[in-house]
Amino acid sequence: MLAAIAREPSARLRDLAVSCEITERAVQAVVADLEEGGYLRRGRVGRHNRYTLSLDQPFRHPAGARLCVRALVELAAGQADRHRGDTQVPH
Repeated sequence: MLAAIAREPSARLRDLAVSCEITERAVQAVVADLEEGGYLRRGRVGRHNRYTLSLDQPFRHPAGARLCVRALVELAAGQADRHRGDTQVPH
């Protein structure tokens, strides 16, 4: 969800649901949880929401406490680039 929001900060919940292959209701719950945890902020732009990620926020779980959201988003972005063929993977 964080990577999908990073790619398209003004995406509708419906679009996030499609990209993450989960229900719109599940997206609502995840976005609310991320907002409550301080990982994103929701702002209105006209009739639409725009999400701002707190990329330097550390993860809550002790196993990931030394990592920040930025690392996960950058990793996911790199993976997406490879799947699209934007970067070459050595053979």
